[in-house]
Amino acid sequence: MSPSDLDPAEHIRNPERQVEATAQALSGQGKYTEAEKMHRETLALREKVLGKEHPSTLTSMNNLARALSDQGKYAEAEKMHRETLALREKVLGKEHPSTLASMNEVGVALSYQGKYAEAEKMHREVLALVERVLRKEHSSTLTSMNNLARALRDQGKYTEAISPIQQYFRLRK
Repeated sequence: MSPSDLDPAEHIRNPERQVEATAQALSGQGKYTEAEKMHRETLALREKVLGKEHPSTLTSMNNLARALSDQGKYAEAEKMHRETLALREKVLGKEHPSTLASMNEVGVALSYQGKYAEAEKMHREVLALVERVLRKEHSSTLTSMNNLARALRDQGKYTEAISPIQQYFRLRK
């Protein structure tokens, strides 16, 4: 929780935060179409007020991509995740945790579309980076191990999937 979360006036000064909070609540209720609309509004507000490359705008892009994915709009979600990734790499750098999260999101979007070989490649790249940047015990590393194992399993590479999943369970303890 940030200090602005404790300040009720924050939503008056930054109305996009209220819209985004409403969109997140709608997603939590399974109202994905309404959430998508609200995420689009938030993104438009943030692009106008903060600019396309502001980290908060990039978060809104990511949230919209997730809302698209929640509705099964995987190709559109992948496109939005890739755009977010490109901007995060440019603005934050390749090894920033938000950039690594975007790489993971692209991998997941690829898997949802059955593009398992591409997903595997992305998850291997993410895993190598998060292990180096965030260390093996970090939750993002564990998520990356799990996602790589899933991509391998989805391709029928069961033997290869054993190693990352074993690491996942060993480190998760």
